[in-house]
Amino acid sequence: MEPRSKNIVFHHGEIRREDRERLLGQRGCVLWFTGLSGSGKSTVGRAVERRLFELGHLVQVLDGDNVRHGLCKDLGFSAQDRSENIRRIAEVATLSVDAGLIVLTAFISPFRADRAQARAIIGTERFVEVFVDVPLAVCEARDPKGLYRKVRQGEIAEFTGISSPYEPPDAPELVLRTADLPLDASVGHVIEYLDRRALLRGTDGTTP
Repeated sequence: MEPRSKNIVFHHGEIRREDRERLLGQRGCVLWFTGLSGSGKSTVGRAVERRLFELGHLVQVLDGDNVRHGLCKDLGFSAQDRSENIRRIAEVATLSVDAGLIVLTAFISPFRADRAQARAIIGTERFVEVFVDVPLAVCEARDPKGLYRKVRQGEIAEFTGISSPYEPPDAPELVLRTADLPLDASVGHVIEYLDRRALLRGTDGTTP
């Protein structure tokens, strides 16, 4: 999307991202949780947030419902609006990564092209796609928000997995099957991955 004004110049600050990462003892990155409604994206994301906070890390969670209360409240659920929703989130997440934060996003983000665009905006080296892989039947049985019930009753027209497609990732960095894994185990897999990628250490190798 092109800016409406051509008289815009990007300003770089005097403090580099690497300096902030050294101060925080971590590397800015985005864990992009994707999956069907009810798969456990937000539940796992919040639990990972708590665990990282306890380990002394600065973490931010961008949740789909919360974002639509403010930043994206003008958007609906058409394919075009879903794409714009993801683009905005990716841009916000990029600003947070530049500040050295670990960002956890919890969005259905059903289309591969939109997730690829988010990866391109944020940067492949800072983007971790986490596929919360849960069968539709399990998600519908959970139905934590009552959305599947409303879909079956005809109260919701556009709903991912039923009346709108979900395109699973081709090669996610991490897969969590929360139908078979306890929450603690899912959190453990995420923390282990971050540690293996050295994302929980600053640019000088230090930890909080």
